[in-house]
Amino acid sequence: MSKAITVKDLWIVYKSLKSVSSKRALFSFGKNKLETFEAVRGVSFEIEEGQVVGLIGKNGSGKSTLLRSIAGIFSPDKGDIDLHGKTVSLLSIGVGFQNKLSGRENIYLSGLLMGFKKAEIEEKIDKIIEFSELGAFIDKPVKTYSSGMYSKLAFSITAVMETDIMLIDEVLSVGDEKFKKKSYDKIKELISDKTRTVIIVSHNSDQLKKLCDHIVWINDGVLMMQGETDEVLEAYKEFIK
Repeated sequence: MSKAITVKDLWIVYKSLKSVSSKRALFSFGKNKLETFEAVRGVSFEIEEGQVVGLIGKNGSGKSTLLRSIAGIFSPDKGDIDLHGKTVSLLSIGVGFQNKLSGRENIYLSGLLMGFKKAEIEEKIDKIIEFSELGAFIDKPVKTYSSGMYSKLAFSITAVMETDIMLIDEVLSVGDEKFKKKSYDKIKELISDKTRTVIIVSHNSDQLKKLCDHIVWINDGVLMMQGETDEVLEAYKEFIK
């Protein structure tokens, strides 16, 4: 089986100005020091083509940062990410849409960012709109959307465009009950393709047990464990008690 994702000694560091009082800031202009936070620290793992992998860890452990780096949104401060020539999409609330553009315009934008040609997007746009159930809202700015509508559009683009690698960040539980079931069924359909690789971030252990054959666990930016789903979930359960 060929490799789909190789992450080697990955470090992602956030930098921000150290918070000081406005008075101190005024008299130390140009001298304020940067604070750094190591969100991902020396993480290495490989994922085979066709694997469905759960990414777990407590809030703030670096899961979303890791997904965004694999998607190409964040550049590594150190280390390498190799997708072995495969296309990738990230499904995450609040990422990837331009708020002033309509839903339809964002479909084109998202598709182009995924690496698809305009003609390929046009072939599937009607299917994306139908799946999203947004109706006339598809031609309104996404800044007018509720979080549920936003997630429906994001999921529909990712599900219908079908990249080689799908990264799903805590969105399977968003939306009304009908759409949750529809999304879950679509994910099961997509991962039945043994050439498609999927990483799912979720705090729902039952969901991960049903969908994933492998788990990667990170804590405070460090890789803790990776392996078979039941084994890693049990170790994680004991850890957070």
